[in-house]
This record gives sequence, C-alpha cells and structure tokens, in this order.
Amino acid sequence: MSYAPTGTEFVTQSEVLTPAQRDNLSINSSCNGRSQHARMPNAALGETFSNNYPIIVHCHLCWDWVWQRPQQFLSRLSKRHRILFIETVGPDPQLATPIARFYSPENSPNITVLRLQFPSWRWSDAAFVDQERRRIVREFLDGPGAGQFENPVQWFYDPMTVPIFAGQLGEILNVYDCMDELSQFKGAPPEIKTREARLLSLADVVFTGGRKMYESKSRLNSNCHFYGCGVDVEHFGSARNNSTPVPADLAGLRQPVLGFFGVVDERMDYELVAKLADANPNWSVAIVGPVMKVDPKSLPQRSNLHWLGQRAYADLPALCKGFKVCLMPFALNESTEYINPTKALEYMASGRPIVSSAVPDVVSNFSSVVKIARNHDEFIQLCRDAVEQPDESAVQRGLQMAAENTWESIVARLEEHIETALLKRRNGMAA
Repeated sequence: MSYAPTGTEFVTQSEVLTPAQRDNLSINSSCNGRSQHARMPNAALGETFSNNYPIIVHCHLCWDWVWQRPQQFLSRLSKRHRILFIETVGPDPQLATPIARFYSPENSPNITVLRLQFPSWRWSDAAFVDQERRRIVREFLDGPGAGQFENPVQWFYDPMTVPIFAGQLGEILNVYDCMDELSQFKGAPPEIKTREARLLSLADVVFTGGRKMYESKSRLNSNCHFYGCGVDVEHFGSARNNSTPVPADLAGLRQPVLGFFGVVDERMDYELVAKLADANPNWSVAIVGPVMKVDPKSLPQRSNLHWLGQRAYADLPALCKGFKVCLMPFALNESTEYINPTKALEYMASGRPIVSSAVPDVVSNFSSVVKIARNHDEFIQLCRDAVEQPDESAVQRGLQMAAENTWESIVARLEEHIETALLKRRNGMAA
C-alpha cells in the first residue's frame, strides 16, 4: 500500500464540473455562511436511521488502481448501500485550477467515484487543498449528486481528510477502517499522526486490518475491532482449475517460477530478491505489480529475475497457477511493522506453497500455513524446500483458512458493528 496520490493514467467515462458549474453550485453550498451539510440536530438524526444508509468514503487510494481492501469491502457493501468514493490523483503540472470528475465503475452502478485533481503549483499549499476538497465535494453533493447521499455514514481510509469532512456532511455515523499505519509510509504528510488521533477520538466504529494495529488503535477508541484481510475464494480458487491458462509470458519462463504479486515499493526487500535469483540460475523469480516510490532503475537485474509490471485483478489467479512457490519477500522495517498482507489468503486459495519474511502479523496470523524465514539464508532454503518437496498439509490448511475468511463473511460482520453503533446513537438520543 502507498500513501501517495496515484498517477493520472486512468481514463474513464466521466463528467467534469466546469468553472461555471462550480460557481453556480457554490452559491447553494452555504447559507448565511453556514454549510447546509453540517451535522444534523439529534432530533433530525433520529428520523434518518435505516439499514439502507448511503456511505461517503474518503480514500487515499484510487478505485481503479490495485484491487485491495477498500474495493473488496465497498463493492460488496454497494449491493445494499449507495456509495460515493472520493479519491485524489497525483497533481498535474498542466492544470491551472482543481478539477473533479465522476463516474460509475463498470458493473458497479451503485458506486459513484468522485476523482479530484490539483495543479502541481498549489499541491504544497495544504490549507488550499483542504479548502478546495471540501468545496468540490459540497458542490457535487448539491449538484450532480443531489439527493443521493443524504444522512450518510462517513467511511474514512485517509485521516488527512478528517478536519474538512467530519461533522460537515450531515453524517449519522463515522467509521475508520485503518488498513495500514500510513504515518510510517514514505511520502506520508507530517500532519497525518495528529489527524489520525482526531479521527480515532471521534469515530463511532474503528476497524483495523492487522492484529498489531488493533492493539495500538484500541487504546484510543473503545469500539475498535480487528478484521484482517479476506479473500474471494472462488476467484483465486480458479488457479487450481485445469481450464485456467497460465499467461504466456509467465509460461515461457524457465521453470520452476517463484512469484510475487503486489505493489513494488519500500516494503520489499530488494537484496533478498536479488539473492533469491542468484541462489539458483535454473529457477525464475517473477515480480508482478506496479512500481511505486522506488526508482525502477534501482531494481536489481538478473537474467532469471523478471519484473512483469502491473496486471489486472482478474489475471491474478492465472498468475498464481504459474507460480511453483508464492513469495512475500518483505523488508523488516518501519513500513512493514503493521501490515497484514491481503495476498496471504489469496495465495492460500490458489493452493500454492507460500514463503514469507517474518512480518509480525504474518507470524501471528498465518504461521500454520506460511513458511516464515527470519533471515535471507532461511528464506532461500525454505524456497528450495517448497520447490523440491511442498508441504501438502500446509497447503490444505491454507485452503481451509481461506474458506473461513471470505470477504462476504467479514463485510456482514462490519455491517453488524455499524448497526449496533447506530442503535446506540439512537437510544442515546432517545434517553
């Protein structure tokens, strides 16, 4: 995962809020200097509680980027709730003023993505960015989104958005889904710790993606719950189907292939990857995923080390089928202290042996399935063992663990926590 606005390469069917629309809509976004979207009085709130509340999401990752926890949760929640997903892509040096576009992702008619982008020359002005984010979102809610997202649950992934949106959109509840310790990521804004503390103090419900993160955040919010990664068992289980073809570029590599898919960033142990390739010139090491916050020229190069770039989520099971061993070669540093890799269960559902470095949450959650190395030499030896004599009992345990941790089951429990918090708020107002 990355705390950096994603690039601008995504092009989708969308609409643009023109300057004329913005000028017109901004007249309606305030009344006597007070926002129409400020938190509603308690009496009014009591009349809005229902199970079909809309959800407004503030996320540091883009919907059309790598398919991860936000998309897995929200695509399923959208079957019962209308969702506005607000994202910000990287600044553009050719923009004169901020722009916003909105669209519904293919096959997700109940989700609206509102994409903001800022000119590079204003990006470092934090106060301007905050003010413009709030103004644009309010204009959208008063204009193209009017009547669709009233009395929402606000769902935060990005703590940086808390001061400008908490209490401002008429929300009936605030949810924080803490999927990463973003303050420890390269490029994180210095204010993020203060803003996250504020979010933890006001959130009605907090979810964490890792056990160690739960131990940290639960000290600051009593209604905190650990829900790690889930898995689409049917999707990744197709790696075990005879009919699933291995992609040609992977099938053409020298066998066996030891493979990884995911974001290629500061969390990867590049020295380990190079040593793994050097350990045996007769096997191939395949790394699949977008390169973020790392100079591509700095990536180690070997004849049997292949950087295959980003692939669609739909292609991942076929890639897993081509892996003899699935890898999690994470560096043990500040950026990996709290991660709980989604790919662990996805690898399990594909029925492949898995070797990982000793990331704390992998050790605590998956050590019965994943072979865990404490150093580079042990990692390489575990890979040799997995190639020559896979632990079939561990693979079977992995298949069972994946079956018990579907995204659907997790989302159902998340909704139960939200309903409980809504009931508590309603009863508190009635008292």
